[in-house]
Formats: sequence, structure tokens, C-alpha cells
Amino acid sequence: MPEASPRGTYLFIADALRKEIEEGQVKDSTLPSEAALVQAHDVSRNTIRRALKTLESEKLITSVPGAGWRVSRAPIPPLVERLIAVITEDSLAVGDRYPSEANLCERFGVSRTAVRHALAQMEGNGLLATVHGKGRTVLALPTTEEES
Repeated sequence: MPEASPRGTYLFIADALRKEIEEGQVKDSTLPSEAALVQAHDVSRNTIRRALKTLESEKLITSVPGAGWRVSRAPIPPLVERLIAVITEDSLAVGDRYPSEANLCERFGVSRTAVRHALAQMEGNGLLATVHGKGRTVLALPTTEEES
């Protein structure tokens, strides 16, 4: 009898499915059937169901009676990516004032701590500069994937 995985095989399968969802590899927001997942991962149906229930508890997928499992929502990009997009969305140029922490908290519905961490990353990447008492200004424009 083979030894059980110390972490649980269903968690490895849940991780693989999560990655596929995040990378947009799930067509029409519908996961393959349980039978197809059983065959693809060479595990029991119970293991697949545990993996799916894990993703359901994370509110990443939902069971639709008669239709299978569907992606609940599009994955939200990390806060840093969303804050970098503000430069483009607000048509900011180098030297323009970047929105305040309070404005960003309200705009994205996140805590000030989360905003500060993301802004620190942007400053570290050379996109923003902070002038004490004046706020943040755009130091450089973000490059797009095509330009890289």
C-alpha cells in the first residue's frame, strides 16, 4: 500500500486547479467534470470532491446543480498591480501627484496597511517618490508587457 501524502493529495490537486483558474486556463468559467478530473489526476472521486470543496470554501468556485463547478469570480490581481494601473487609468504623467493613501483605501476597499505595503513596493521599483509632507509623485511610467 503506497504511503499517503503528508500534506494530502487533495490539497495538491486544489493548488493545481487554483493555478489553472488564476492563469485563465479554465474555459467558459466551467471546470472539467469530476469524472474527467478523476481521470486526469488518477485519484478517487472522493479526493477530487475534497479538492473542489477546498476551492469552494475559498469562494473561488461554486457548485451549479446539473452544470458542474464554475469559477465564482475572475481572480483579482494583486494590489500592487492594481495601484500601478492607477497611473495609466488616471492618465498620470511623470511628476504628477499620485492619489493619497486615504483615496486608494476607499477606491480599492483595502486597509491602509495593505496600501502602504504596495506603495512601498512601487517606490522600491522606482515608480513613485515620496516627499515628506507633500505626498507621492509619479517618478516613472510603468512599462507594458509588449514593451518588455
